[in-house]
Amino acid sequence: MNRLTTSQGTFELARFPEHSRDPFRAWDAADEYLLRQLTDPERGPVDLAGTVAVVGDRWGALATALAAHRPVQISDSYLARRATLANLARNGLDQDAVRLLSSRDTPPDRIDVLIVRVPKSLAFLEDQLHRIAPAVHAGTVVIGTGMVKEIHTSTLKLFERIIGPTRTSLAVRKARLIFCTPDPALPRTPSPWPYRYELPADVGPVAGLTTVNHAGIFCAERLDIGTRFFLKHLPSRGGAVRVVDLGCGNGVLGLSAAVANPEAHLTFVDESYGAVASAEETFRAGAPAGAKADFLVGDGLDGLDPGSVDLVLNNPPFHSHTATTDATARTMFTGARTALRQGGELWVVGNRHLSYHTHLRRIFGNCTTIAGDPKFVVLRAVKR
Repeated sequence: MNRLTTSQGTFELARFPEHSRDPFRAWDAADEYLLRQLTDPERGPVDLAGTVAVVGDRWGALATALAAHRPVQISDSYLARRATLANLARNGLDQDAVRLLSSRDTPPDRIDVLIVRVPKSLAFLEDQLHRIAPAVHAGTVVIGTGMVKEIHTSTLKLFERIIGPTRTSLAVRKARLIFCTPDPALPRTPSPWPYRYELPADVGPVAGLTTVNHAGIFCAERLDIGTRFFLKHLPSRGGAVRVVDLGCGNGVLGLSAAVANPEAHLTFVDESYGAVASAEETFRAGAPAGAKADFLVGDGLDGLDPGSVDLVLNNPPFHSHTATTDATARTMFTGARTALRQGGELWVVGNRHLSYHTHLRRIFGNCTTIAGDPKFVVLRAVKR
């Protein structure tokens, strides 16, 4: 936990889930720069009396600092939502002070101040700006923020094309602000998302089926090579087994399990609202008639009963925003062991250099290499 001091006050903040050895803070210089800008006496403080919308707040730092103005937070991340609630409580603030909306929810009808934390995914920014543009009026104050490495010419062009004339600030501590003047007369075209593509012929049972991909999910425009390798080596399970696609993305792993075994009960889990929506649409489009599935937005397998699962399929992420970390993978592996019944199996694909086998041996007491190529390995761990 760390203390953020701003003109709005001093706040104790932590990421979620909170780990005592987590080296990363719940905010960065871009968040600080934006909060200073809102009260800058030279430009005049921004009037926050109307509807304030905060888009892409990563760990709730912005929403917590602005809680007195009862903002609307729009986020694709379940973990960001949990972090926001935890940080509000940690600072003695009313949790109802922030209205929490997911990226799939309908935005407010009118937004007077729009704050955008620039995401890693340009596609996600494009989709969110398309969804929010109808709520923006000529008097809306629009300010984006991000680290210099996150703001590119393409970022500014998106604001320019969807919202209105755009300029940037000087860089301060490697952070930059985006100022955009809404132009209600701009012609608005529909968002190009979701994007659909057909799966290649060499990926087993799902060959030729179509995936549905909402903006911002991993490899939304093509099948990533790790998943493609995994699809060629998935286990074959018959009967009424319960299978979980953990960190499901567009759900292609779970769909493959369902096509190979129509009696299986699938559960698709991801912390991204867009990913779970993608997985559900992919499943509905390609699963056999009568196939059974649940779709959960959550923190790993926390929502499942211990000892209730036969098989977990997992292609874990190794980035948290722009930071590289194996913390998410380790949390997923530990959660999988709890959710699996005796004899249940966790199958994982990962880059060779990530050394997931070390974590799996420590958590499960065993790990077998099922397949490998120069870049990827497929690993199996069994709950004894």
